Amino acid sequence: MKSRTALPALAVCAVCVVLAPLSGCGSDDAGREPSPSGGATSSAAAPSPPAESRPPVAGEGAKDPDDINGDGFRDLVVSVSLSKDPNNAGGDDRVAVVYGSAEGLDPSTRTVYGRPDLGLPEPPENPAATTSRDHVAADSVVTADLDGDGFPDFVTSFAGEVVSDAQVSTRRTAPYVTWGSPGGPEAGSGATPVRLPQSASAVGVESVVRGDFDGDGHHDLAALAQNHSSMVLLYGPFTRAGAPARTDTGLPWQWGNLVADDIDPSGEPRATSLLLHHASDGEQSRNTYYPARRGAALAGKGKELRLGNAHAFGDFDGDGQRDVAIGDDRSRNNEPGYETESPEVDGTLTVHPGSGAAPDTYRLPDVPKGRSNYYGPGGIVAADPDGDGRDGILVATYVGATFIDGERRTPVLRQGAARTENRKTPAKWRHARPAGAADFDDDGKDELILNWASDAMFGLYGQHPTHWWITEGTTSRDQTSFATTNFGAGGSL
Repeated sequence: MKSRTALPALAVCAVCVVLAPLSGCGSDDAGREPSPSGGATSSAAAPSPPAESRPPVAGEGAKDPDDINGDGFRDLVVSVSLSKDPNNAGGDDRVAVVYGSAEGLDPSTRTVYGRPDLGLPEPPENPAATTSRDHVAADSVVTADLDGDGFPDFVTSFAGEVVSDAQVSTRRTAPYVTWGSPGGPEAGSGATPVRLPQSASAVGVESVVRGDFDGDGHHDLAALAQNHSSMVLLYGPFTRAGAPARTDTGLPWQWGNLVADDIDPSGEPRATSLLLHHASDGEQSRNTYYPARRGAALAGKGKELRLGNAHAFGDFDGDGQRDVAIGDDRSRNNEPGYETESPEVDGTLTVHPGSGAAPDTYRLPDVPKGRSNYYGPGGIVAADPDGDGRDGILVATYVGATFIDGERRTPVLRQGAARTENRKTPAKWRHARPAGAADFDDDGKDELILNWASDAMFGLYGQHPTHWWITEGTTSRDQTSFATTNFGAGGSL
């Protein structure tokens, strides 16, 4: 099985991506918006919320960090908003697990978690806070089987009181572990704080990601120290007291966020490389790549890659080695004089082969006239919907998404409702965005994940999705679709 459920980090325009393993877009189609073809038409209606809910079947354990109940089928973690205030979307979020099965993802089998359900500490008093006290943001949660018992744990970054260290004053943020079980994460006596190295303990860490950075089969964590002292690598297995097997603070700290390659869902040990995407203000920014090797620590001196806010890990040439793609996501700094990028960055994408061969850089077509904005149309993810062992790329466009694989270019289009809650949705914001890919039914082929919401925050930034489509590959058929608008709060519904 070869799959992943990564949220997209690459946003580009409606494109014909020209990569050696992803080439072959017809010249007569170059630069044009995709039209529905090959059966990839828009859904007739926006998905509805499932009426019933039941708890998951208890599994016997697995090595996939996204198989939450360990039953052999990958699951999906989504955000659920309970806020009724359109000006505070995301201010009262919960995290929901929708479970996979032999028939695919089943939205009627789900569990919803808030702060108490995960056993997290009480948040500090803050009269100016715009979030509820039981709020848990989906982007603060990472799933990984830290103790190696076959049931993934929820690792949640929790922000506490404001503290100071090394001239840095911020809310101390640290990962807490809610240990997994056959029924999903269990709060029990409360979540366990991860033991951080002394150099980073005072104010904690941010940008927590999972991986297997030495390829030993144990799940690890990486983060950036908030006191700017270093990157922090925490190697598994972890004890139930939250202590990693070993810690490495030898890699330098830099402004930005971490992006990690996927852990192999089959459980086959595979060293996962790490990318530090440097901070930007909309413009395309630097990337430092730390290649992983089985049985060795991440390289102490990273390799500087090209500028670009677009990132994707995958095996794009089918040689069995992991590659990394860096490119222009079409976002721009909107201050006067900073709207453009240099010619070698503007509209280009570079693939760095895992074999160490020379990287290849390719042009992306121009943005369709009148459709450009400072934010770009969405994201891109690697996916293998035909199960041939070679990843293609699902690219966000201004009308939906296009899947590019070899000589084939297939539109994958889904649309939300024209009107929701007495509000009209602008036509330019009705299309769903690509959000990931995974093999939920364990047939060796990835399903594509798209999502959508009717509000402006989604239209502009892709934030706070409420509607989800899990496609049958690149076809117009859906394995399932659902809305999270009635998922509710806390526990199994």
